[in-house]
Amino acid sequence: MKTSRRKFIFSGVLISAGTILLPGFLSLKASGKIMTVNGLIPSEKMGFTLAHEHVMVDFIGASDASKSRYNVDDVIKVASPFLKEIKEQGVQTFVDCTPAYVGRDVTVLKRLADSIGMNLITTTGYYGAVKEKLVPMHAFTESAQQLANRWVNEWKNGIEGTNIRPGLIKTSTDKGPLTPVQRKLIEAAAITHLETGLIIGIHTGDGAAAFEQLDILKKQGVSPAARIWFHAQSEPDQAFHIKAAKLGCWVSFDGVNPQTLSDNLGYLKTMKAQGLLQRVLVSQDSGWYNVGEPGGGNFNPYTCILNDFIPLLKENGFTPQELDLLFQANPQAAFSIKVRRT
Repeated sequence: MKTSRRKFIFSGVLISAGTILLPGFLSLKASGKIMTVNGLIPSEKMGFTLAHEHVMVDFIGASDASKSRYNVDDVIKVASPFLKEIKEQGVQTFVDCTPAYVGRDVTVLKRLADSIGMNLITTTGYYGAVKEKLVPMHAFTESAQQLANRWVNEWKNGIEGTNIRPGLIKTSTDKGPLTPVQRKLIEAAAITHLETGLIIGIHTGDGAAAFEQLDILKKQGVSPAARIWFHAQSEPDQAFHIKAAKLGCWVSFDGVNPQTLSDNLGYLKTMKAQGLLQRVLVSQDSGWYNVGEPGGGNFNPYTCILNDFIPLLKENGFTPQELDLLFQANPQAAFSIKVRRT
């Protein structure tokens, strides 16, 4: 059966032909604005949101990253069917978490957003994990303030000569303790947040790194509520998840795939039992067109949450209102542009 004809009915959650009907949605709306590649939208226009995905990545390293390494039309040809598939199933907003020097191309995202009719969000910031291989050379010598000036400039004036602005500060670290450069990236993200109100999403190696990041943000006067802990599932000790959420941090379980369904169900059950679902984001970290591989390599679909994980959550007692919270209300609150101080 073709995807465009599918209907997904999860005991009160209907996703069909681009429409999502979720009981309780009106009572959970967040006020605010979201920055997409097509400009500002009211946060309530986000609808069903995948909060951490990728269209294209390039892991060659910052010194060799270049737009000459791929053909834009080829990327769009490969990625379009996967985005169309989830748009037809009801996904309205897609957060592309690819930073600069790792395959971020806002012109690709703009063309996809326009052709498919989906809200796409892009990033500013640098990726410090993988032993800083993907960090540009100037970041090793510039101060946190100088790096923040670069990122704030993308917010104020657009990315790479376009009028496209970021809706997210994306950076990353390895496991704790953080290196001096990784600490500097977090400091720069804090400065950028205070000037822009953009949420800070940090790919994080483990719980120790997560709390070292929070200490850095606190010293800069930034609230834990301004930080998304991306890849919280990389830390198996759920005490870290609970502590971070109780501090107000967004805890993102964004590695949902067919092999991790049970693990992620367990994480969400724990957060539900603790009364902390209002601080949780869920996504897949899926895709992507891999620059350097023939045809972009093995592109993973974005459908596991829709086809497999939501039915599993329903089978395990998650209500339509709780699904609404995870996939609509929480992303609206997290990505709304707002300075969050300590």
